[in-house]
Amino acid sequence: MPSETPALEPIKSDYRLNFLSDQQLDDFQEATLQVLEETGVQFPSQIALDIFSEHGAEVDPDTQVVKIPRKIVKDAMASVPRTFVMGARDPAFDLHLEQGVSFFTTDGCGYETIDIKTGERRASTKEDVGMMARITDYLSSVAFYWPMVSAQDRGVSSPLHELDATWNNSIKHIQSETLMGARPAEFAVEMATVLRGSAEEVRRRPPFSLTICTIAPLMQDKEGIEGAIVLAKAGIPIVFLAMPTLGTTAPATFPGAMVIGDAEVISATVLMQLIAPGAPVAHSIMQAWADPRNAAYVGYPLDTRGRYTPVEIAHHWGMPAFGGAFGTDSAQVDSWQSSTEVSLDPFLIGLAGCEIVTGMGLRETYTLLYPEAIMLDDDIYHRARYALIAQDVNPETLALDVIGKVGPGGHFLAQKHTRKHMRHSMVRSITQQLDEEGNYRPVLDAAREKFSWIYENHHPEPLDATVQSELTRILDLADRELE
Repeated sequence: MPSETPALEPIKSDYRLNFLSDQQLDDFQEATLQVLEETGVQFPSQIALDIFSEHGAEVDPDTQVVKIPRKIVKDAMASVPRTFVMGARDPAFDLHLEQGVSFFTTDGCGYETIDIKTGERRASTKEDVGMMARITDYLSSVAFYWPMVSAQDRGVSSPLHELDATWNNSIKHIQSETLMGARPAEFAVEMATVLRGSAEEVRRRPPFSLTICTIAPLMQDKEGIEGAIVLAKAGIPIVFLAMPTLGTTAPATFPGAMVIGDAEVISATVLMQLIAPGAPVAHSIMQAWADPRNAAYVGYPLDTRGRYTPVEIAHHWGMPAFGGAFGTDSAQVDSWQSSTEVSLDPFLIGLAGCEIVTGMGLRETYTLLYPEAIMLDDDIYHRARYALIAQDVNPETLALDVIGKVGPGGHFLAQKHTRKHMRHSMVRSITQQLDEEGNYRPVLDAAREKFSWIYENHHPEPLDATVQSELTRILDLADRELE
C-alpha cells in the first residue's frame, strides 16, 4: 500500500545576513562584464557560436572564443526570471522558488556506495539511485532529489535510468547532473512529456531540472551546452554551476575566483536567453582550493567565506541562487571532520537567502555514499532550520503565572503548563534515541535503524502502469541508440 510523504519543511529564515556591500556587488558585476567583453569564453559548439554571431557577439571560429558586448549581456539578463517552478509528481510538492525560503536537496554524482547490508565498498547502481530516492522522499528536509550516485550498471544511458528510478520511488522534483548531450536531453524531455501528458504541462510544471558544470577557466562543455539548448527550448530549468579551483583553474583570491565562475555562468545564461527568452536558469559557483603542498583538492579549508558570496552575486543579477552545503572531504560517515565541515553551512546559507541548496548525504568530497549518512545530515539540517525560526515570546511562553505559583525552591513537574508544553519543548535529535535500558544509543545504530524503517515502510504512490510502459519503451530505445 502507498504511504504518505511527509510535508516539506524548508528553511524559512526570519533573519537575513548580507556579506557584501552594494558597491562590492557592483564591482563584481562590472568585472564580469569586462571579462565577457574583453577576454571572452570558449564555446566548443557550432550551434552556440552561430547563435552568438547572429546576435552581434564577437566570435572567433578558430579558437571558438566568444566575446559578448555588455549591452547584449544586459539585454539578455533582463529576461531571466527571478523565480520559477520546479514541478513534482505530486503538485503538493511543487517548489515555487521565492526569496527568504531555502529548499535543500541531496548531493549528487557519487560513484561508490557502502552497501547498507554488507558494508562492502562497491560501484553504485540504478538500484542505489532508487533506494535513496525512496528514503529522501520521506525526509522533510529534502525538498527535491538529486540522484546521489550514478547508475553505473546502465552505461551511456544511465542519466535516463536515474530519472526512471527516481520517478518510481519519489513524488518530488528531480534534478540531474549527469544528463549530457542533445540526444539524451531529447529523450529526457520525451520522458517528462509522458509523465506530464503534454509539452505544455512540462513547461508549466517541469518535473525535472538539470545542473550543468562549466569548465574553468572560461570554457563551456560542448555536450552540456547543447543539451541545455534542448532543455531551455522545452522550458526545463537549468542550473549553471561553475567550480573554479583557487590557484590552478582560477586566481588564488576569492574575488578573482568569483569573477571566473560568474563569467562562465553568465555567458551560458545569456546563450539560453538568446535562444529562449525567459528560460528558467539558476546561478551557482562552488569553488575549491588546490593545496600547494601536494595538489590535493580541498573543498573545506578553515576559511570558507567565499561559499556565500555566490548567493549574493546571483541575486544581484536578478537570478535565483543554487548553493552548496553539507559536502565534506572526510571519508568517514561520523567523524569529527565530517560533522565540523558541514555544521555551519546550512545555517549560514539560510541566512544568505539561497533558494536551492545541494550537498546532503555524501562523503569523501562528494563521491561516496554511506546510505545512513543522510540521517545524520537530516539532523544537522533541522538544527539549522530551528535556529532560524524566531522565538515566540508571549504571556503563555513567558509563563509568569506558573513561575509565581511554583516559587523559589519548587519544581514544575506537576504543572499543567509543563504537561502541555514539554512534549514539544524539546525536539529530540538522532543522538537522543533510547535503547531498551533507557540509555542513549550510538548515533550510527540509530541512523541505520531509521534508514531501515523508512525503506521497509515508506512506499510512495507508484507510477501509472501506462506511464511506466512508455518510459520503459523510451529507455529501451535510448539504450540501443546511445550505446
